[in-house]
Amino acid sequence: MNETVMYVIIGAAALLLGILGGRLIFAPSKNQEALAKKEAEEIIALAKKDAELITQKSKTEADTYKKERSLELKDQMIQQKAEVEKERQHKVGKLEEQELRLKQRESQLGQQQSQVSKKEAELNNQRDTLNKQLESVNAKKAELDKAYETHIRKLEEVAKLSADQARNELMEALKDEARNKAMAHIKEIVEEAKLKANKEAKKIILQTIQRTAAEQAIENSVSVFNLDSDDQKGQIIGREGRNIRALEAATGVEFIVDDTPETIIISGFDPVRREVARLSLQRLVTDGRIHPARIEEVVAKTKKQMEEHIVEIGERTVIELGVTGLHAELIRMVGRMRFRSSYGQNLLQHSREVANLCAIMAAELGLNPKLAKRAGLLHDIGKVPEEESELSHALLGAKLCEKYGEHAAIVNAVGAHHDEIEMQYVISPIVQACDAISGARPGARREILESYLKRIKEMEGLALGHDGVEKAYAIQAGRELRVIVESEKVDDKRAEELSFSIAQKIQDEMQYPGHIKVTVIREKRAISFAK
Repeated sequence: MNETVMYVIIGAAALLLGILGGRLIFAPSKNQEALAKKEAEEIIALAKKDAELITQKSKTEADTYKKERSLELKDQMIQQKAEVEKERQHKVGKLEEQELRLKQRESQLGQQQSQVSKKEAELNNQRDTLNKQLESVNAKKAELDKAYETHIRKLEEVAKLSADQARNELMEALKDEARNKAMAHIKEIVEEAKLKANKEAKKIILQTIQRTAAEQAIENSVSVFNLDSDDQKGQIIGREGRNIRALEAATGVEFIVDDTPETIIISGFDPVRREVARLSLQRLVTDGRIHPARIEEVVAKTKKQMEEHIVEIGERTVIELGVTGLHAELIRMVGRMRFRSSYGQNLLQHSREVANLCAIMAAELGLNPKLAKRAGLLHDIGKVPEEESELSHALLGAKLCEKYGEHAAIVNAVGAHHDEIEMQYVISPIVQACDAISGARPGARREILESYLKRIKEMEGLALGHDGVEKAYAIQAGRELRVIVESEKVDDKRAEELSFSIAQKIQDEMQYPGHIKVTVIREKRAISFAK
């Protein structure tokens, strides 16, 4: 408002100065100066009037603005006061509710306290009653103990035995009776369980074997390479034997050239190396160029193709079995199984057969057939790694399966199929059983004579280690054990217990195919001579 007045005054002064300046510039006359002075005074008077009007108008607007702001502030104060009052009433209501609840809680606590006091009084009464009854019972117990001691003394006098001696005799008699009853009961339970379990197991195993067909092949540690004529032997041997030495150095196997017509024998324990040597020799003979440099070139090329062929075999195997998601290194190892054998049985053929058996048996038992088939395929994977290891093939296979991300059930089944670790999953005994089925087929494997004789001697030694056993013979290729006991030391009942005990010990401590029948023979011979 004051600024507006000031701007008006400044404007009027500027206008006046402009007029005066103009007059001065053009050098007006005295009349003109008077006229200009008069006009300036009139302009100043008008400006003063305008300033006064503007000042009054500004005061009026200021008063109006003050009144409006005052009314707005009053309205805001009224609203805030109403809100504060509303909030106060709300808090007062809450406080009243809390006060009401506290009063109710106090009344409830008072009731509970009165109930607790009543219960305490009742408990005190019961405690007093029980103390009186306990005193009465203790008195009666003392009387009974005194009467019992008197009765025991009289019994000792009559039986002429002390209480400890009578107790020991009674305990021994009870132990013998309990042992005989327990043995009979255990035998009945075992026989019943065997009857049911054997019947069901035979059914499943027979169905599994009948639904699986497998070819068995015997592989040796030598391969035979046939020639078109004996003239090629000299070319293969080379001057002073340099070609055959280069072949042996490049392939790692032995080439035997003897008097056998049109035949060269390739000897080596690694079937992959033997196959590489055979294919390399075939290419060299077909090409006709046989010299050390050419030999190294052909062998290197054959090794590379052999690795590709191994991977192809592994991929084809897993596709045919329907096994998916297998690690590339495990697929390569599956392919190497084609060139490995176990007791004369081709390892890949054996693993494929075990995988199919596991899938069928798992399906019969209502388990996951895909998981069982995968475990069956990988159960002997520890036999094919190129690196040597001190672990057994089962433990090494479990380690490899764990390394390449296989399921824990498969890792356990691979590691436990020779009972080297504890079985933790249902498919573990299935893999073990199917491995035994595949190996027990007629002609599938050739058991080493030394291990067979060792098992027979161990079986006879287990029987001879029992008291009262005179002789023990393993017959029927180790399928039956006949035990001859001394009739003076072993009675009929003990003979039955001995048969059961020997069978259990063989089952717990030995590994064997099929089952073993234990027959205990006890006979009484009366001999006399007529002279």
